[in-house]
Amino acid sequence: MKNLLKSVAIVAFMVGTITLAKAQKIAHISLDSLITSMAESKTAQEVAQKYLKDLETQVASMDNELQTKYADYMKNKDSYSALVANTKETELQDLNKRIEDFKAQAQQDYQRKYGELSKPIYDKAKKAIDLVAKENGYKYVLDTSAGNVLYSESADDILPLVLKKLDTMPAAQIPGALQTKPAPVSPKPATGNPKPAGK
Repeated sequence: MKNLLKSVAIVAFMVGTITLAKAQKIAHISLDSLITSMAESKTAQEVAQKYLKDLETQVASMDNELQTKYADYMKNKDSYSALVANTKETELQDLNKRIEDFKAQAQQDYQRKYGELSKPIYDKAKKAIDLVAKENGYKYVLDTSAGNVLYSESADDILPLVLKKLDTMPAAQIPGALQTKPAPVSPKPATGNPKPAGK
């Protein structure tokens, strides 16, 4: 009798575990596709491009200054005394180093700015994903764009649900951008036959 009770308890435990595992709904979404679909991404990209262009303009100005000074040095170097020639060469080397330092700093600054612009978009996307997951009873949502899923059984792709949820949310506030109401995330396809007027 003891063995029978033990067997029944083990079977009940296993059935309960399998049922619990099946009850945990899993979904997936391509976060990259979601972010790309959001109107705020275009706005952030425009602000980032303007910021990058400003940095590139500054680099071009510094490069022009270096080229002008170098051309002047080459043109007049035979007429310079050793002291003046050495001073000019040192100035050119210093200016070249400042330009290289500025380029390296500008790259880091641009990446920081891009991260600052992207954060509100990712925050909004994450909030929409969280809301959809809770509303639809998903316990896990996997990001397929990260390529971390090596194996999965069938799961629901919640991208359409999240895109629909984004339509109901206010626009993400992009630093440095003019705040306008974004266009809907995805066009709504027409369904069914239109009703004739007056019916």
